[in-house]
Amino acid sequence: MSDPNGLIQPGRPAPGFTLAATPDGALVGPEQFRGRPVVLAFYPADWSPVCGDQMSLYQSAAPVFAQYRAAVLGISVDSIWSHRAFAESRGIEFPLLADFEPKGEVARRYGAYMSNGEAARALVVLDPAGTVTWSYLSPPDVNPGADGIFDALDQLAADRKVMAG
Repeated sequence: MSDPNGLIQPGRPAPGFTLAATPDGALVGPEQFRGRPVVLAFYPADWSPVCGDQMSLYQSAAPVFAQYRAAVLGISVDSIWSHRAFAESRGIEFPLLADFEPKGEVARRYGAYMSNGEAARALVVLDPAGTVTWSYLSPPDVNPGADGIFDALDQLAADRKVMAG
């Protein structure tokens, strides 16, 4: 499923999954957003400074993601209760998914799991059909920002125009 050197590569079908998004057991996964681009933002831990800044950046960029009709899903091995408190403290409204049990199973399937038991800081953009169109593995202590995501979404939009034209 993933490149032997790590993160899943463009052109691959995205592994399907659903993970807990709320304490009441609501499950969310990329299949629910078929027909739209999906951004999977794997990150190590809710309360680390870099992760907090990264997820807050994506929340502040929500209007731009909406222009692309893109769904953003944050994924870490933290529990749903940690996600809830973290989202409330940071004003994050997009789903934070708990890859908690079995620990890191989804991160492993995407090649975004580290030996220390956390998800890597990795970004994966899926096209509306569920194929990986872009992926990026960031150093753990570096916020990858959103430029690469927006470049990938721009390319998807351009490809759709060419196909429709």
